[in-house]
Amino acid sequence: MNHKEKSKETYSVVKAMEDALVAGSNDMSKYFHEEFRWMGNQGCGTKKNLKEFRNNWQLPLRAAFTDRIYKTDKFLADGEWAACFGHIDAIHSGEFMSILPTNKRVKIHYTDFWEVKEGLITDNWVTVDFPSILAQLGVDVFNGQGWEAYDRGEKKPLKPE
Repeated sequence: MNHKEKSKETYSVVKAMEDALVAGSNDMSKYFHEEFRWMGNQGCGTKKNLKEFRNNWQLPLRAAFTDRIYKTDKFLADGEWAACFGHIDAIHSGEFMSILPTNKRVKIHYTDFWEVKEGLITDNWVTVDFPSILAQLGVDVFNGQGWEAYDRGEKKPLKPE
């Protein structure tokens, strides 16, 4: 299989998996290798297989955020690799990071990178913008010290050495 065909196959696997997630599928086994790895940024954790992904990511996300609308902005595929970025619009209807439901609609920004081998996802590197979600729920994890303060002119840039 040439590189272009492999890229197309990889995209098809990842897109079918995302379509199943959007549809609320509870059986993702036909998209993921049995022992795939899901590696998230700080606060998201690492899942060592499909069962951990389901129990420690998919179900808690669904419990905390309902009425989910997935909006992937762009997919890219290159050989055995695919990536995307976008956000989920959802209602905060369950506990999230010890915050009781607010019923606020939030945007959950994400970036995913997948490795696909033999038609199954073997690895998934994920970044989910938890600080942004928390800010939308009224919690500033940076305690006013985020670098946006430079953008607003509230902090002066340090002089280089």
